[in-house]
Amino acid sequence: MRPVTIIDRGRGPELAGTRITIYTLLDYFDDGWNDASIALWMGLSSMQVAAIRQYIAEHKDEVLAENAKILARIARGNPPEIEARRAGSKAKLQALREKLRRQREQGDNGEGHSQ
Repeated sequence: MRPVTIIDRGRGPELAGTRITIYTLLDYFDDGWNDASIALWMGLSSMQVAAIRQYIAEHKDEVLAENAKILARIARGNPPEIEARRAGSKAKLQALREKLRRQREQGDNGEGHSQ
């Protein structure tokens, strides 16, 4: 079996070969989940979960400080310009859905041919 490695590709420390960051498992650890249950739930091996638990223990202050920043950023939400873009995208998506719904009701497959 390959050794379990924690790497950082710019998203924070994560389990090599996955997209699971150490922050993903913090809540499970805090809620008292054991390694085998977390492994089963997340599709990992118990050894991988144990490696993340060990990494967190060895870097506790740094991990908790960074996690606090992440949670604060989430709590702030998106800046107004991003929310405006999201609203515009949502409106475009709703208009497209409505157009497709009307086409289906009319039996039009969008290519000028009836179904």
